[in-house]
Amino acid sequence: MTNRWSCLAIACLATLLLSLDLTVLHLALPRLTADLGASSTQLLWIGDVYGFALAGLLVTMGNLGDRVGRKRLLLIGAAAFGAASALTAYAPTPELLIAARALLGVAGATIMPSTLSIVRNVFTEPAERTAAIGIWSGMSAAGFAVGPVIGGLLLDHFWWGSVFLINVPIMLLVLAGGLLVLPESRNPEAGRLDLAGAALSMAGVVALVYAIKEAAHEGLARPDVPVAGVAGVALLAVFARRQARLPEPLIDVRLFARRAFGASILTNLLAIFAMSAMMLMFAWYLQLVLGWSPLEAGLAQLPGGLSGAAGGMLAARLIRRLGRNGVVALGLAMNAASFLYYTTLGTELDYLALLPAMVVGGVGVGFAFTVNNDNVLATAPKERAGAAAAVSETAFELGAALGIAVLGTVLTSVYRAGLELPAGVGGPAARESLAGAARVAAALPAEQAAPLMRAARAAFLDGVHVTSLVTSVLLALVAVLALVGLRGVPKEIPEEVLARA
Repeated sequence: MTNRWSCLAIACLATLLLSLDLTVLHLALPRLTADLGASSTQLLWIGDVYGFALAGLLVTMGNLGDRVGRKRLLLIGAAAFGAASALTAYAPTPELLIAARALLGVAGATIMPSTLSIVRNVFTEPAERTAAIGIWSGMSAAGFAVGPVIGGLLLDHFWWGSVFLINVPIMLLVLAGGLLVLPESRNPEAGRLDLAGAALSMAGVVALVYAIKEAAHEGLARPDVPVAGVAGVALLAVFARRQARLPEPLIDVRLFARRAFGASILTNLLAIFAMSAMMLMFAWYLQLVLGWSPLEAGLAQLPGGLSGAAGGMLAARLIRRLGRNGVVALGLAMNAASFLYYTTLGTELDYLALLPAMVVGGVGVGFAFTVNNDNVLATAPKERAGAAAAVSETAFELGAALGIAVLGTVLTSVYRAGLELPAGVGGPAARESLAGAARVAAALPAEQAAPLMRAARAAFLDGVHVTSLVTSVLLALVAVLALVGLRGVPKEIPEEVLARA
């Protein structure tokens, strides 16, 4: 019999790599921009095209795995991810780098739902399944924590492509281990893939994510941004209507009527919406306000991510005492408390005082996302595990894009409104962001740079305080929503309940 814990190890290794890849790009951007001579527009596409391809293809790839086999799709995706990583590392021009990042997004879309659906099909005993998903969630959180540290170490000694080249040996391990230990599973009654629905879902999600990201970068002044947003919503509405009528849909919309499924998807989307902008905020705060190096900033954030891993592994035990709604609400309330503390951050930091807030917030993330992911997968029939995982991951991507757009705009607006530049110093770039002010200050004499950076840091901290308070309130409201919305969901969701559902 296949060792299911070995299967979990392979799934965790694959998802760990995806988390690492998402975090190291931001560290490498300054170096690759200088080496390749990328324009500001190309820089945006280098950062965004991965997310466009990933979010747009998740639903299609999740369903494809249910039809052709989850192991097969995972191994194909792993091989493609390794190859695309090598192309990214050695891309000689910005255009080729953008194309390589797009291929990485396509490969990532095959891996993400495949890992979760394999876990769902291998672990059929409810308590073990919840524990396994907790470990899976924990490894994902650990990847986000370790990524900046590994990226910082590599960038201190090697060229920017090294942060992508590390993907290759890890993917070789996934391929070798997957071939040896993973069982094949698919939906034996799956019909033909709905190609029209796949096209609608991809076009709708990409248009919506594009509109959200461009609104965050450029605002709504450009006419293509609102057009893309309206088109995305309309296409997704047509997609949902089509799915409700098909005998073999890509997404069974009836699942949203199940409280555990619908409330968990909504809670996850709102939670990542609230937290996503703060990841970027912390990177700026540690490096541009406190003056820490990328490696120091990565090490400083490590306890938060590792705490998320610990929270994921503890969540299953807490369900027995608090219920599913109680664990999710507790996790979100812990996050609300940690963000409330971030309203006190200043130009000097007592790291030992910050550490408890980071750990509490990290554990809370582990609680909330582990239980919600388990709710989604346990509520859907295991034959449709890939499709269910894809819905969960798509909601996560949309929530993250929305959070960065909306809360990032709050942060930027407060910064611009509160910035009081010294006379004759600054300009449009300094008013755009703290990073822009740092670039301007780097070209000025010390006697002009110092007052400019003092003003920019003070305005940025005002933005951090307001955004942290807004995030704290949002998370508290989502905690209440989870407590009510998930009330009545059983502590264990057994297979026989699903068979009758």
